[in-house]
Amino acid sequence: MKQHSLEIPPQADGRRLDAVLADLLGPELSRAQVQRLLKEGCITLEGRPARASAKTRAGQEVLVRLPEPEPLELAPEEQNLLVLYEDADLIVVNKAPGVVVHPAAGHSEGTLVAGLLAHCGDLSGIGGKLRPGIVHRLDKDTSGALVAAKSEAAHRGLVAAFAAGRVDKTYLALVHGRPPLSGEASGAIGRHPVDRKRMSTQARHGKAALTRWRVTRRFGHEASLLRVTIATGRTHQIRVHLSEAGFPVCGDRAYGGRRVRAGLPGQAGQALKAAGRQMLHATQLAFDHPVSGARVALTAPLPSDFRAVLRALEDEYA
Repeated sequence: MKQHSLEIPPQADGRRLDAVLADLLGPELSRAQVQRLLKEGCITLEGRPARASAKTRAGQEVLVRLPEPEPLELAPEEQNLLVLYEDADLIVVNKAPGVVVHPAAGHSEGTLVAGLLAHCGDLSGIGGKLRPGIVHRLDKDTSGALVAAKSEAAHRGLVAAFAAGRVDKTYLALVHGRPPLSGEASGAIGRHPVDRKRMSTQARHGKAALTRWRVTRRFGHEASLLRVTIATGRTHQIRVHLSEAGFPVCGDRAYGGRRVRAGLPGQAGQALKAAGRQMLHATQLAFDHPVSGARVALTAPLPSDFRAVLRALEDEYA
């Protein structure tokens, strides 16, 4: 059973326990999850079971016990995986848009993990039963290059490389507006203080994040194609940073606000509506092979929906 031993910080003095823990443990746990753990007696305050509404005092000790997740029945599913690279230790695929990486509530079938199990065989011992072989993830509606481990040695090496920032990740993002030709955003990212399904740089306990971009093409004042690199891998990092900088990713309904609801004009708008997702693609992935040490550098071609939006924009602004 996983445990967190925490101390109530001075700035949380007098606040509700469930709200404080959601801030301290987000994005690992939502406020609703914290409340459920409190009801189940899995959280103690100063050694005693506590209520969600309990008022905290600075310096109090909190112990959070996380029960082991219920094992999911992972069944292999034959999929048309777009394999960019594969050897005995790892595989890199070009994840299609709309595909969830690993099973979760509401997404038990059609996951990338299921496709990997069918393609690679039994991966259940590599990195745990719930996320076999998975060392990083892409959002459901983000496409592009994703690496998975096929051996324990590769899993350990890849996890360490991602944690140390030794994996180079480059994205293509089609955004609204005309951002500066180059720039960066470095706001720490954590769970949104009000909307727990979203991330934000306004979180009380965010984690350091760094996003850099360079404009590769402008389409009038409507949209720009950016080449984006990230030095960290926070949840929704690119989408949050670009949105808060004033140029949200086209099609991003979670972070785009009025500009995304308005869409794009003409044929580009129709193509974007047909895509039904944010125009974000992990185009390049580069790392040192965790077993051989050789450099692996791969490019994932754009999927057809992204290409259709770009073609429409190019026709409009040729």
